[in-house]
Order: sequence, then structure tokens, then C-alpha cells
Amino acid sequence: MTERRSEDEAENPRAVIGGNQPPEPTPFEAIRQEIEDLYEEAKNWADGEPIASQEMHDAIESLRESLHEAGKRADALRVEEKKPLDDQIKAIQDKFNPLIQPKRGRVDMAKSALDALLTPYRARIAQEKAAEAARVAAAAEEARRQATEAIRASSGNLAEREAAEGLLADAKKLERQAGRANKVATTGTGLRTVWRAELVDEAAALDWFYGERPDAFRELIQSLADEAVRRGVRKVQGFVVRDEKVAA
Repeated sequence: MTERRSEDEAENPRAVIGGNQPPEPTPFEAIRQEIEDLYEEAKNWADGEPIASQEMHDAIESLRESLHEAGKRADALRVEEKKPLDDQIKAIQDKFNPLIQPKRGRVDMAKSALDALLTPYRARIAQEKAAEAARVAAAAEEARRQATEAIRASSGNLAEREAAEGLLADAKKLERQAGRANKVATTGTGLRTVWRAELVDEAAALDWFYGERPDAFRELIQSLADEAVRRGVRKVQGFVVRDEKVAA
């Protein structure tokens, strides 16, 4: 009989003494179960019926405190569990930041210094190309004007009409040159356009944005009013400040 039992135990390790006991829950499983139980209890209390006695109030208050404390312990466990990952991420960031941190890493700092050299030169070249394109465009415009006037004046005179057609052909050539010059002046410059808004009239800007984005404007002034009330301000122009009692 003893022999048979030993064989069964060898085949099934859980058959040993205590082997049928469930494993201890992990800290997460324990706090999850605690919060789930408290949540279910809260559902029983929060059934739409108001508090009818001090005893009922005290029981609900105790349940709320238990939920609050369980939540704090769950959050502390979360912080503890993710700390190794946070440390790894920080170590990676610290390793790469000196090289590629925006605006402060070696790459951005060096690029910024080189851009300070490249930009004035490129801007000067772009201005020269733009000036040349404008000159050719003006010449083409003048040539077309003269050709148009010559064609108008050549009515009834074949020789003058031929000369006028020649002027028009020359004008068209200049227009094509102007198009090429404009393309050269506006592409491949190594420059990019950056648009910036400079506030010069606050009242006009407020009026414009209120009409352009009223919802975003209202959200902004509401957030500013809420922040002022939190700082203790009790009179906010355009708002009615009311107090409201909520459970602490």
C-alpha cells in the first residue's frame, strides 16, 4: 500500500502534502481582487437610494476610504512594477540626449551653427536670382507691349506687320526666359519659408479668434476662470462664481 502511494506521488507532484493548496496570489492579483470586491460592494450601496441614517453614512464613508486606500496601494504597486522600465528608458534617453536631444544635442546645436552660416549666403543668392527673374519678366512685359502696339499700328502695312510679328516672337522668347528665371529663383534655394504671427492689436485678435473659433475661445477663458477660482479669486468678470459642496 505504501509502495502504491509513493508511485502516485511521483506521477503527480501536487499529490504531496499541501500540493492541493492554491498558489499565493501575486501582489497585483491580491490588490485587483480587493478592489473588485470593494467595487461590487459599492454597487450594492450605490443603487439610487439616498442615505437614510448616520449608520448608513458611516458605512458608505468607510467603504469609500477603503477604496481610496486600495487605489493608493495599487498605484504604488504600479509605480514599483514599472520602475525598472522607467530606469531603462531614462538610461537610454541619457545616453542619446547629448547627441540628438532637440535643440540641445550635438546634432541640433551643430546644425543650428551651420545654418547661421548657410542662411545669409543662400538668402543673398536667392535675392540675386529673384532680381534677375524680375528684370527678365519686366523686359518680357515691355517687349510684348511694344509688339502689341506695333501690330496695332501696322494695320494696312504688310512690311510693318512682318516687323511687328518679329517683335512679338521676340517677346514670347523673353517670356519663356522669364518663366525659366522665375523657376530658378524659387526652387532649389536651400531655404524654407517660416511664417510667424506677431501680436500688434490684442482687441482685434480677440475679436477675430472669437468669431473664428468660438468653442476653443470659450474653453480657454473657462480654463482661465477655473484656475483663478482655484487661486482664491471669487469675482471673475463675466462669470458667476458659485460654491458647491461635494464629498471629500
